Amino acid sequence: MRLDPAREQWMTAPETGTVMRALTADGGAARFVGGAVRNALMHRPVTDIDIATPLLPDEVTRRLQAAGLGAVPTGIEHGTVTAIANGKPYEITTLRRDVTTDGRRATVAFTNDWKEDASRRDFTMNALYASGDGEVFDFFGGIADLQAGRVRFVGDPVTRILEDYLRILRLFRFHAWYGSGDIDADALHAATHEKAGLAKLSGERIQKELLRLLKADNSTAMIRAMVDSGILAEILPVEPNSSRLENLISTDRAHGYATDPLLRLAAMLPDDAAAAEAVAARLKLSNNDAERLRDLCGATEYIGAALSPRETRALLYRLGTQRFKDRAHLRWAASSDSNAAPWQALLEAADHWRRPTFPLRGHDVIALGLDPGPQIGRLLSEVEKWWIESDFKPDRAALLAHLKAIAADSGH
Repeated sequence: MRLDPAREQWMTAPETGTVMRALTADGGAARFVGGAVRNALMHRPVTDIDIATPLLPDEVTRRLQAAGLGAVPTGIEHGTVTAIANGKPYEITTLRRDVTTDGRRATVAFTNDWKEDASRRDFTMNALYASGDGEVFDFFGGIADLQAGRVRFVGDPVTRILEDYLRILRLFRFHAWYGSGDIDADALHAATHEKAGLAKLSGERIQKELLRLLKADNSTAMIRAMVDSGILAEILPVEPNSSRLENLISTDRAHGYATDPLLRLAAMLPDDAAAAEAVAARLKLSNNDAERLRDLCGATEYIGAALSPRETRALLYRLGTQRFKDRAHLRWAASSDSNAAPWQALLEAADHWRRPTFPLRGHDVIALGLDPGPQIGRLLSEVEKWWIESDFKPDRAALLAHLKAIAADSGH
């Protein structure tokens, strides 16, 4: 099988050509490998371009620099140098074999044997190489597996997993994106048998794989498979809500909403801020993502299909557009209402919402003769609450009059 470079813009891009020429000059060799080849064969977009070469890292660096390219030693102990061509990164790795592994990282030795390099990769569909002119090299039946939608480990599944326990999670993620039908039985059996090894992985690595899995439209089936096998319990300290996740994904797909992995993570968690806190800690989420997850899982506001326009505007003011939309998506996914129109109307209202500016400030209260202090904020909050309940209609004059009235009533 061959790729047609004329149809693959990533292969014929000037930057790609410059990198490949630098590596293949004077008897050098280089092939595209992994995701770029896999996606090209499936006619899917190619984003990251990885290149394999028998050249040693020092020689790779020398050649890149001689060609006027950037050369960053991003993983030099594993033979990886990142070429920078016109701002575009190309990850270049010397052919290698594993010497020792501990389930998280490997000590490697370099080789000039393409099949030996392929034999240490995770799945057959990722052990595909392509030359610059499009010839595809397939050592382990990866093309047939790709065509069949079969995510199969290279060689013995247990051996591959013991090299890196993250491959357990990658199995489910890759099946969600590239698989069809049931997950490979041998792979699932091995993953289930070795699931305790997931405890060795950092939260950051688990987070990355889980969120990538949740981006896929087929993620619900894989989450259920992970629940049934006991694998999800090894990485998440809560029981998942698979049905709400499935409903959220269905509405995303049916109505063209953008995929949001963190929102999908919230959908599969209980409505409990403490549970969200535990998950955020386990996955080592960023501060912003952890706060968003806690906010979503601890939300108490009523958002439903029967929400009036006035109530919608009040909630939008208090929550902001994104927090309102997040809650609406989750409530829709949790509801039994088959009528999508009211939920779509809520989301459209949020998209068109323009937050009004509260006309009063602290100096307006001080102008009434009050001394600066906590009472300033309390009076402003009370007036703002009245303004919100009045659907933002009172103007500045009306608000000042109301401020004077409540200030007088409170003895100020």
